[in-house]
Amino acid sequence: MNGAVTMLARAEAYLAERRLLGFTLDRSGNLTLAFARFADANGHEGAMTAAVVLRWAKEEARHADPFTWAGRVNVLRPFARVLAGREPGTAFPEDAPFGRSHRRLAPHVYTPAEIEALLAGATRLAPQGGLTPAMFTTLFGLLAATGLRISEALRLSCGDLDDRQEQLTVRHSKFQRTRLVPLHPTVGAALRSYLLVRAKYGAMDKRAPVFLSEGSGRALEYQRVRSVFVMLATDLGIVARGGHRSVRIHDLRHSFICRRLMLWQASGADIGNAMMALATYVGHINVGDTYWYMQAVPELMATAGNKFEAFGAGIGEAHHG
Repeated sequence: MNGAVTMLARAEAYLAERRLLGFTLDRSGNLTLAFARFADANGHEGAMTAAVVLRWAKEEARHADPFTWAGRVNVLRPFARVLAGREPGTAFPEDAPFGRSHRRLAPHVYTPAEIEALLAGATRLAPQGGLTPAMFTTLFGLLAATGLRISEALRLSCGDLDDRQEQLTVRHSKFQRTRLVPLHPTVGAALRSYLLVRAKYGAMDKRAPVFLSEGSGRALEYQRVRSVFVMLATDLGIVARGGHRSVRIHDLRHSFICRRLMLWQASGADIGNAMMALATYVGHINVGDTYWYMQAVPELMATAGNKFEAFGAGIGEAHHG
């Protein structure tokens, strides 16, 4: 490569190579392209420099916080590593100029009333009687009842549902894994009702998307889902109780996991075995990601603390007896 090659051309070549190796690179790919366009539009020529990386990270997200800037810088690290092997003049920010880029904030755990309000709000979407209200009610209900990632739900095709809608197959999930997700009978019934509406708006062959962009024939896009979700959450006045500034769609997944753990703790279930089952169900590669909720969510910590206190009291009574 030389100075005549644009940063966008470098980025497109890099992403093409990575995708041939099996990487999806959805979000990171979009950010890499955004950086490349920024560099080209601002007259940057030649090898990547630390200055242009930092400028992009901060200027293109000026209303964000340092954590977001750090994440944007970190996304470019693999791209910079490849460029450095080809262009000796490549430079990348050293250390962590904006602080850590990885952290896990406590999630917002929706109350049953908040979830019911979200679903009720979705049923009132326009046009009444059309695909939109049925689709968003079903989508948000499915996320809340199964803990699916939003990306997994949006990729579902009709062939991923079994004949009775008693389980679904999640394909090409995180780390390209596939898993079966059994459904509660009420979830299956809701899906069957939705599919009767969905059938009026396009093909229902095995490759057809379950959640459809009305009028386009294509799969529903995340940005559309996010805009509807933000509108509903704002109208309902749902205030974030976790570490994030606002409630998020992904918190429906967190809420499913937390509620399941709360129920198991309250019933005295064997948490060790239950954790393995839950990790498999929600698609966690490392069971430690599931155990994280025990320390991140105050309600779970309180339940665990109460159980430990009772356990300690029992030992004390046995000792004094």
